[in-house]
Amino acid sequence: MSEDREEFGYLLAHFREEPDGYAERVFFSLSAGDSPLRWIPLWEGLPVLTSDIGTTGVRDPALVRGDDGRFHVLATDLRIYGGDGRGWDEWRRHGSRSLIVWASDDLISWSGPRAVTVAPEAAGMAWAPEVTRDAETGEHIVFWSSTLFGAEDAGHRGESYSRILFSRTRDFESFSPAETLIDAGRDIIDTAIVQHEGRVYRFSKHEERGAESWGIYQEVGDGLFATDFRLLARRIGEEVHPDVEAPIVVEAPDGSGWYLFLDRYGSAQGYMVLRTASLESGRWEPVPESEVDIRPATKHGTVLRLHRDEWERLSRFGPSGLGEPEHR
Repeated sequence: MSEDREEFGYLLAHFREEPDGYAERVFFSLSAGDSPLRWIPLWEGLPVLTSDIGTTGVRDPALVRGDDGRFHVLATDLRIYGGDGRGWDEWRRHGSRSLIVWASDDLISWSGPRAVTVAPEAAGMAWAPEVTRDAETGEHIVFWSSTLFGAEDAGHRGESYSRILFSRTRDFESFSPAETLIDAGRDIIDTAIVQHEGRVYRFSKHEERGAESWGIYQEVGDGLFATDFRLLARRIGEEVHPDVEAPIVVEAPDGSGWYLFLDRYGSAQGYMVLRTASLESGRWEPVPESEVDIRPATKHGTVLRLHRDEWERLSRFGPSGLGEPEHR
């Protein structure tokens, strides 16, 4: 592999918390070198992608590299601040069933937005898309949160809960009909998936509050669609902040362990970070705040591992003094 194609650095796609503004758009932050703990906003902290379709707000962006080398951003079609004001209960019953999608060859120039309806008519919404790959078929698995209602409840007024649904795609243009990936019999959102050494690790958010809540919980199974998932940990990060969601899992660049980013809400807004030496352990320890530098109010997103030439190209859109990557 040539030096400029070696893995180096990370790109974080996210939205921002701004109740009095319009930050429900897609922002990019670049790692300061090859560490995922320190981040610098690109393009002077201005949004990179904005939607003028659907609700005109985008949240929870997922950034993925396709097999053909193209990049894709998929995001929730929902505008809270400056939107229709119907409230969370109505948005989960009668929200958008579409994802907003962009594509790029270089992470700088983007085509889109376009809306892709992925959730079935029985769904109340499609929230927080993520992407993984089915190694057996070569397809990308796009998964998201949807509250489902029965055929007898066309108005979506009854009681229900969120499942994790998925669709298959090879090109991010056409998507297969939605299927259920996780139905825990309880309100589950914000799943993230890591495939590592033949095991599949799932991190999800149980929305219920109180003593019975699992909070952010971690499972392990033998395959993407296995039925043998077992619980490794629950209420992860609760000792640091009681209200967290939107897990992102990133392997340390030297392979020594893993970082878990959790998005705080409530009395604090934005990411905190935990780490572990082993995914199998289910034990996560907080990373000291002195080691982490993420712009406040950076919200629900995903992290993409970059190649050196990609990091260098993106670094030109950061502030002066970002510096050159260190050579290993």
